[in-house]
Order: sequence, then C-alpha cells, then structure tokens
Amino acid sequence: MHFDNGRLSVKQNVTAPDYKVIVSDVKSAHTLRTIDLDERTLAVLRSWRKRQLEISMRTGLRTNEAGFLFAKVDGSPLHPDFFSHSFERLTVKMGLPRIRLHDLRHTHATLLLKAGVAVKVVSERLGHASVASTMQV
Repeated sequence: MHFDNGRLSVKQNVTAPDYKVIVSDVKSAHTLRTIDLDERTLAVLRSWRKRQLEISMRTGLRTNEAGFLFAKVDGSPLHPDFFSHSFERLTVKMGLPRIRLHDLRHTHATLLLKAGVAVKVVSERLGHASVASTMQV
C-alpha cells in the first residue's frame, strides 16, 4: 500500500485450504496489479494504518511487520472467511438483502463498465486473464 501515490499493489494472496491460512505470491503476471484509490478510501486507510501503529506502540507488539493492512493483533493475516462472515453479519444487522462480499466485486466491475471505463482497464483492475472473463461478470 503506497499512501503517497494513492495506489494499492496486489502482490500476494491469502488463502485457507483446510482452514490453515497461507500467504503466497499471486499466481501469474495478470493477477499482479496496481489499483488507483480515491481520496476518501485513502483517508480511511491512512486512519486505519495510524490506528494500527498506535496499538503497536501502546502494546509493544510488532503488529505490522508483514505489512498486512488488515491483520490480527500479532500482525498475522486474518482468515479470509473473517471478512465474508463479518460482511454477512453486517448486512443482516442492517436489514439489507442477502449479498455475498464477493458479489461487490461484480458490482464494482458492472458500475465501472456502465460509467464508460474501458473493458480492458476493468479487466486489469480485477486481475482477469482476459477481457472475456470480465465480460462474463
């Protein structure tokens, strides 16, 4: 995460086969990507990073040596299901229709395409191997 230039670099995957969290490099060149972020998102992420550093200083724990933006107190990555389950609980609490967290990825792609963003740009942003994959969303 580069706060100075407003970009997020996707270089690793966090997966959990058999519920064991594994961090690995992305599989191929097209999944290695950099995403531009808007100012509002950057402000939220900067605030979160500042909070992480404050917790680290207060507790003496090195919470972010691995550089995960979202991590456990000890700095290790959260289980990927944590985000999906948290999102599901939040939507239920707010009385929203059932939607999976992954569905937001599809919504994002659709909104970009409807806004006139070139399909190749959307495809690259999503890390798709081809434009055809993006058009199936």
